[in-house]
Amino acid sequence: MPFFPGSTGRMHWRHWSVDEPRAGVIFAHGMGQHTGHYHRFAGGLAAHGIALWGLDLAGHGLSEGQPGQAGDTADHAADLATLTAVAEPSGVPLVLMGHSLGAASSLALLRSDAARFRGVVLCGTPRRAAVPETAALLSATGLAALALHGLDDRLAPVGPVREWAASIPTLRWRDFADAGHDLLHEPGHRLVTDEVAGFVLEVS
Repeated sequence: MPFFPGSTGRMHWRHWSVDEPRAGVIFAHGMGQHTGHYHRFAGGLAAHGIALWGLDLAGHGLSEGQPGQAGDTADHAADLATLTAVAEPSGVPLVLMGHSLGAASSLALLRSDAARFRGVVLCGTPRRAAVPETAALLSATGLAALALHGLDDRLAPVGPVREWAASIPTLRWRDFADAGHDLLHEPGHRLVTDEVAGFVLEVS
């Protein structure tokens, strides 16, 4: 299993490869999850010719750190930057994607590394990350962005996040009826995966 030295010790990551990839996604999961939860998502992307690199955030999965803690998004961002360096020799266009805590960590990474990506996908963005500072950041980078949200999300209620998204000229909004917070594990996960794949290929 692959590891690299990271913010809190050894960081575990996974790579789901495809033959002749058209693009790649750097992925950060949510609180309490790990990359092992995303084999189905990886398979869905692979059907579109998209490779996936996923990181077990510090304290999650097989990565070292404090279990059960959200950790510091700046630390997660540094680890995602390292994973991006692992993926870059593949030569494929890369899109950054994060779910919930991973979305907040992805936004933290864009403060310094936006130029390494063709776009960013934010899934179930938490309210604490949907603030004027990050709206200004995304607007300043000019990076193509896609925000995905469940209309029945009780962990990150849709209203404030949708209002935040509307303030970002380069951001495309897509919400899903009868879906909660964990969009990639909801009944409509195939629609979500296809939306992600379409965006990734469009910006690549």
